[in-house]
Amino acid sequence: MTADHPLLLRTGAASAALVLLLFALGIGAAVGETAIPLDVVGKTVANRLWHAGYPLEPIDEGIIWNYRLSRAVVAACCGSALALCGVVLQSLLRNALADPYILGISAGASTGAVSVAILGVGAGALTLPAGAFVGALVAFGLVSALAVRAGRGTGAIILAGIAGSQLFNALTSFIVTKAASAEQARGIMFWLLGNLSGVRWPDVWLALPVAIAGLIVCLWHARALDAFTFGAESAASLGIPVRRVYVVLIAISALMTATMVSIVGSIGFVGLVIPHAARMVVGVRHGLLLPASALIGAIFMIAADVLSRVIIPGQVLPIGVITALFGAPAFALILSQRRTAR
Repeated sequence: MTADHPLLLRTGAASAALVLLLFALGIGAAVGETAIPLDVVGKTVANRLWHAGYPLEPIDEGIIWNYRLSRAVVAACCGSALALCGVVLQSLLRNALADPYILGISAGASTGAVSVAILGVGAGALTLPAGAFVGALVAFGLVSALAVRAGRGTGAIILAGIAGSQLFNALTSFIVTKAASAEQARGIMFWLLGNLSGVRWPDVWLALPVAIAGLIVCLWHARALDAFTFGAESAASLGIPVRRVYVVLIAISALMTATMVSIVGSIGFVGLVIPHAARMVVGVRHGLLLPASALIGAIFMIAADVLSRVIIPGQVLPIGVITALFGAPAFALILSQRRTAR
């Protein structure tokens, strides 16, 4: 019985997390300008997946399936992926301020995506996610090179990231201003602030596998991330293949960031705030921290998406505005609590 106790705890925690995530997805599909009961959401899913045959209003069923549910799933994937990236980067770089947005990865992904969409870079061979991935890798490579040149202090990578982020944001703005039509420019600038309005099921089949694969890869390297807490040299002394782990985790972080940016645009504060919030709940061991961050990130993004649709009647705000409005004060609160704890 004693040996089974940890397994039962893990199974119970996983089941509770799944129920919580499904409930959040249900709320994301039910709440909006037109409120729809949760049971209608469940019946819609049953009708679409298992042909249950529940009699429903076609309009309500269409709103849930074709618009809100796909949007909620992509929001959950985006929140999970960005939170995982934040955990990985903060661990590898040993810096509490590291996240895809601050390190310029999001900005680079945006530049890559805009280059493909407007300039036609790749001559049709590059898709939007592929362009975003290349941009993310180029941005992180540039930031890393600049940080190495400036020095190996913990602040160097953040300063280099800020410089890189400003550079790629400027490049994106230049491309949009110079080459885009007025309609393209308006759509892209709205997208760059974070936009889930155009998300449909094809986007789900892109975002969901990437988020799941990212979680699996990160969990597989949870022990290595624990070792990186004490530095790369300590990790190597514990038998961790430092270079391979670093390359794999940076690559999966860039892939997750690029994929989500190509779908919903650049969203800040999720990768920065969520890992710190998760540490306050489950501690610093990555075996718990990674799934907790993924869950909290998913729920946070679903809640932000719901707020973006209902906070101003008849108008949808960019989701990046909501994450910044709540993320900045939350991060300030976390910082003040950490200072008090010291």
